[in-house]
Amino acid sequence: MKAFITHKGIAAPLPLDNIDTDVIIPMGPLMMTPRGELGKKAFMPLRYREDGSEAPEFVLNQAPYQRASILVAGRNFGCGSSREGAVHALEGFGIRIVIAPSFGDIFFGNCIKNGVLPVILEDAAHDSALQAAGITRGEAFFKVSLPDQIVTLPDGTCLPFDFDPGHKVRLLEGMDEIALTEQYRQDVLDYQEKDRRDRPWIWAIEHMA
Repeated sequence: MKAFITHKGIAAPLPLDNIDTDVIIPMGPLMMTPRGELGKKAFMPLRYREDGSEAPEFVLNQAPYQRASILVAGRNFGCGSSREGAVHALEGFGIRIVIAPSFGDIFFGNCIKNGVLPVILEDAAHDSALQAAGITRGEAFFKVSLPDQIVTLPDGTCLPFDFDPGHKVRLLEGMDEIALTEQYRQDVLDYQEKDRRDRPWIWAIEHMA
């Protein structure tokens, strides 16, 4: 997993509440598309018309928001199903940070597992971020620092955010769940060796396989 420390990029405003995972990536495209190509299908119901052409009114189809790496979204972003592919689709598009007043719980956890930073801002701070993303039209970058837990707007305004210390360590060090478990590899091996001595009958099945 790619570590997250600080990031500077274009922020796209998407002030829609309750965008669920089926909007972020519909099940059909998710099942039929390799992970590396999911970014092309991100926000498919909003991004494309029925004839397959791009919907020009959708923010991520507009220059320079097509190159956005930060999304300022509405409340309850990522609600609905538990599909991890929703995060993969955002990641494939190039989104590294989603800023919102609230998230779907499972989606929030899936972001942490995949190196995408979910930032929760209180209403007033979120309104400032949303307004800045629209006014700057992508011509000035947002900066987000995870060590400092601060979103810096193009005009220099600093918006602090809270973040779970455990999640923070995982993102800073780029550790997915496998890497997190691997930290305890020697402890596991030591325990197994001791248990083989203390309860050899449990491990006899090793020799019977």
